[in-house]
Amino acid sequence: MKYKLLALDLDGTLTNTKKEITPYTRQTIIKAQQKGVKIILATGRPTYGVAPIAEHLCLREYGGYILSYNGGRIINWQTGKVMYENLLERSVIPFLYNYAKKYGFTIITYHNEFVITENPYDEYVQKLALLNVMTIKKVDNFLSAIDFPVGKCMIVGEPIKLATLENEMHNDLKELLGVYRSEAYFLELVPKGIDKAQALSVLLKELGNKKEELIAIGDGFNDISMIKYAGLGVAMANAQDIVRQNANFITASNEEDGVAAVVEKFILHNC
Repeated sequence: MKYKLLALDLDGTLTNTKKEITPYTRQTIIKAQQKGVKIILATGRPTYGVAPIAEHLCLREYGGYILSYNGGRIINWQTGKVMYENLLERSVIPFLYNYAKKYGFTIITYHNEFVITENPYDEYVQKLALLNVMTIKKVDNFLSAIDFPVGKCMIVGEPIKLATLENEMHNDLKELLGVYRSEAYFLELVPKGIDKAQALSVLLKELGNKKEELIAIGDGFNDISMIKYAGLGVAMANAQDIVRQNANFITASNEEDGVAAVVEKFILHNC
């Protein structure tokens, strides 16, 4: 079997617009695992927001992996072992907070099952909590509340204004951390050098696999690195133009079981 690992983005890739995995896609992924393929859920979501999907796909039973925080943390889901972790420097967080305040945006971070924020009723904070199935925890002062390790922060808000902030922060902080949007209204702030390809290279080295044995499937800007890195990089039909341009293969959309189509074509039919 040529391909032994399958890295999957979640939102816009594995899940449809209802944020659900169809029964057909689930069944196909489980068949691949029964053939010995290891599933890697590679996402910008926090670990807590990925856990229900990992369980739904039986990663604990078959021995899969979670790359959360866009690759900032790697977890062996079968053992629960954290294999790799890269955290934000505590000293940079006040700068991020001040940027958000300057533009009138809301900043959040994650802690266990909670979304930590000063503005729990912000519509974009509500979207974020719903997406990750997490509880919003209001704090009076964001900076004072952070007494725990932080994998990433996010600034959320109106897309056009957020694009301006993204450009400013990237120019000012590019030597300190990664700044990019995972959705038009979500600005991700992660440790410098963190991306899905970097995390996959760490994992594959640990597992003793080659990148030629990896399929990676995604739809967003933060999926480009792993699509270019993998032996077979796949873009969804609903992916951004630049993502499709960097892919070896374009599959059906997330509304048409595009992930299942790849598994059928390149894994199950080639065993």
